[in-house]
Amino acid sequence: MNLQYKITDLVIMIFLLLSFPFVKAQKSNTNQPNVLVIYTDDHRYTGIHALGNQQVETPHMDNLVNEGVSFSNTYLMGAFSGATCIPSRAMLLSGRNLFDLEGQGHVIPKEHITIGETFKKAGYYTHIVGKWHQDNKSLSRSFDSGDRIMGRGVYLTDHFRMPLWDWDKRGEYKKDDAYLLIYNNKGKLVRRALNTKDKRGPIGTENNGPHTSEIFAESASEFIANYDKKQPFFMYLAFHAPHDPRQAPEVYRNKYQTENIKLPPSYMMQHPFDNGHMVLRDEELAPWPRTKIVAQQHLADYYAIITHLDTQIGKVIEALKESGDYKNTLIVLAGDSGLAVGNHGLIGKQNIYDEDGVHVPFILAGGVIKNKGKKIETYNYIHDIFPTICEITNVAIPNSVTGKSLLPVIKQETTEHRKTTYHAYKQFQRAYRKGEYKLIEYVRAKDFNKRKGEFESGSRVTQLFNVKKDPWETIDLSFQSKYKELLLQMKREMKDKAIELGDKKENIYGEKYDFWDYYY
Repeated sequence: MNLQYKITDLVIMIFLLLSFPFVKAQKSNTNQPNVLVIYTDDHRYTGIHALGNQQVETPHMDNLVNEGVSFSNTYLMGAFSGATCIPSRAMLLSGRNLFDLEGQGHVIPKEHITIGETFKKAGYYTHIVGKWHQDNKSLSRSFDSGDRIMGRGVYLTDHFRMPLWDWDKRGEYKKDDAYLLIYNNKGKLVRRALNTKDKRGPIGTENNGPHTSEIFAESASEFIANYDKKQPFFMYLAFHAPHDPRQAPEVYRNKYQTENIKLPPSYMMQHPFDNGHMVLRDEELAPWPRTKIVAQQHLADYYAIITHLDTQIGKVIEALKESGDYKNTLIVLAGDSGLAVGNHGLIGKQNIYDEDGVHVPFILAGGVIKNKGKKIETYNYIHDIFPTICEITNVAIPNSVTGKSLLPVIKQETTEHRKTTYHAYKQFQRAYRKGEYKLIEYVRAKDFNKRKGEFESGSRVTQLFNVKKDPWETIDLSFQSKYKELLLQMKREMKDKAIELGDKKENIYGEKYDFWDYYY
């Protein structure tokens, strides 16, 4: 009996010894891919040459399109802030739609689990580089580390003189801790504190210091090159380009001669009516009317800063390849909003026209994507990106996420993701898209600011576009009798969708005015 027990014990011991290294190897080699999320600022869909076939040169982003999966109809749902990047980033980071955010999206409350928190819980090491437009608490809880943090309350409106912060896990980004990266009189890159002589405005050049896109790309590349942890990483790389001021080094500006710039079909000297938010900082960047030469200059500057950004994105991708991580990395590239730059007589993004405000690039690439060059047409939103990344990497989607994963479409289990899209801009504009058609409704409504107090703005206008035949939204069909029934149907469905989504001021903390109080 004793011999039998000893043999049994020996068998168990051998089994445990053989099993131990197998378990250990499984734990340290999960085969989960790294994730690199690149988020660009005011980057409309046609701001990538391979997507829009415009004059802009974007060879590195074109490669992502050719080597990955691109989405032809990704949209920002809208904004209750003129700074549309605030809700856009809140939607990306929380996976929640516009009406599920905390107010305008400045704060991501604790119960709205961020994408960074989600990947931390899944065993990833999370890192941020660049722009953060939300509260410090959500920043701290989302990432294990970070570098060159931007946007914590000090802004000089200059890509060559951008206030930055070192990572602070406590989230205490004080003004006194902000610094600039500049070249000293010997041409050496140094950091210095801000001072009272630092004036706002785009007065810097490449002679003063590195461009924000260069700073963020270098920080991201260094992280990739030096990363030595066993766990996979999740990096959120948030560029400030191509947001204005549209500055780029001279070599990039020289690529685009103003007189050679072709204006798109929707170019107008002036918008035909007051859309409710015609007078604000973005629209003051160019004089009225927007003459052809003015629009060409703005578009030339826009293309130059995008091409410069593209070069920096190329450096980050090269760092992934040199590190050996490219094959096991999911690269996600998306823009946070569209931009008019002369379209419809507008300059900014405070609207819900497609290219001018809500149509953005979205690409999935990297070594883990096998569907090379695939283009997906189905409608989707920015807040669908979070759950899509989770499903691709086999990470559990938090219950707080209200977006829908696109993985079934990517895997060709279905061809349809969403049948419609709905868009809102403040209390002035609403849009509803279904099939080939898009309805935009405008109202004249009350508004308020500290300088004017309460006032009225906007116009009661209806527009109907066939966005398949007329993607630049130039031909309004709303007054044509043959579209009468379709128009009435679209209006009814838009109201139903508003009710379904909870589009009313009571659901949007801090909003005083409601589009539907002025719609008739």
